[in-house]
Amino acid sequence: MAGIYVHIPFCRQKCRYCDFASFPDKIGFAESYMACVYREMAMRSPELKDYSFDTLYIGGGTPSVIDESYIAMLVAAAKKNFNLAKNAEITIELNPGTVSASKIDLYKKVGINRFSVGLQTANDKLLADLGRIHTLNQFITCAKLLKGQNFSVDIMIGLKGQSLEDISQAIEVAAAFGASHISMYALTPEDGTPIYTDYLNGELPDSDEVAEQYAFGVKKLKELGFERYEVSNFCKKGKESRHNLNYWRRGEYIGFGVSASSHIKNVRFTNTFDLDEYFKCIISNHFAVIDRTEISFDEQKDEYVMLALRTTAGVDTAEYERLFKVPFAREYAPAIKKYEAYLDIADGRVRIKDEYLFVQNTIIIDFLET
Repeated sequence: MAGIYVHIPFCRQKCRYCDFASFPDKIGFAESYMACVYREMAMRSPELKDYSFDTLYIGGGTPSVIDESYIAMLVAAAKKNFNLAKNAEITIELNPGTVSASKIDLYKKVGINRFSVGLQTANDKLLADLGRIHTLNQFITCAKLLKGQNFSVDIMIGLKGQSLEDISQAIEVAAAFGASHISMYALTPEDGTPIYTDYLNGELPDSDEVAEQYAFGVKKLKELGFERYEVSNFCKKGKESRHNLNYWRRGEYIGFGVSASSHIKNVRFTNTFDLDEYFKCIISNHFAVIDRTEISFDEQKDEYVMLALRTTAGVDTAEYERLFKVPFAREYAPAIKKYEAYLDIADGRVRIKDEYLFVQNTIIIDFLET
């Protein structure tokens, strides 16, 4: 199993918390950019001819802000240049303030079968504070257009002035309008973003408050039939994100576009974050890679454990031994002993217990330092 990721770095307005490569003032370059992405795909095609790709994920930025014809051509380019499975999961991220019936109709027509909608919160004041361009009513309109489709909704916790009732409302709205998957994640105030000032001023909830919000959200989601399968991801039965599962299983993936990352044959590489530099590289038939790292054997083991322990499935000890030729219990004995009260060890798996999953970073760090 392998995946394809394409980064669309345009948006109408940059959110106050956004640390991604996105350019609200350069959407006029969308046609030229997409032409470069198609060319980059063609350039990578020969070396990946033996791969079968199970997922295609179109993220951003805001993919739905550009003309839908570019997205149609993107899906066609992926199918032309790569062996994309017939039942491939093809996802596009949507901002509710940038969709229309005609856009969604074309998305479906070209084979997009999963939609990831950025709600974040159902409180219009909080949406405005985040710099989001949509309202709750626009989300509802978007959800109605997606009726009967497989779609996911993003919800944020840890926002300034956010109450438990706000979180409950967001989850209830997402569920009521047909979401089969909900990603609930805590705001991370990144240095250099406008919202980082709120963090420095002590205006954001502290870690204990965020933990309380998370526990509340988990309980609410479970009541509505959403089971957690990764720290921040919940879904109805059988509706996991196949693309993200591939990441957490340390699968291979190839990324296209500005800032896109890849993991192929135990090498990780990342494209430039500079739009002009990306154009120059691709137009001159050079890859736009700025960072390339070969992953050592020990690093491979650590990555496997770090990613697996984020999921409710945990580490498959038999698979670990098959991949790395050493028993997991022996390799990580000190960390297992230290955290045995926090771990569920049964049926050939080592998992972090549900009640400790939100603070998994502390536990995982000790595993990596073993």
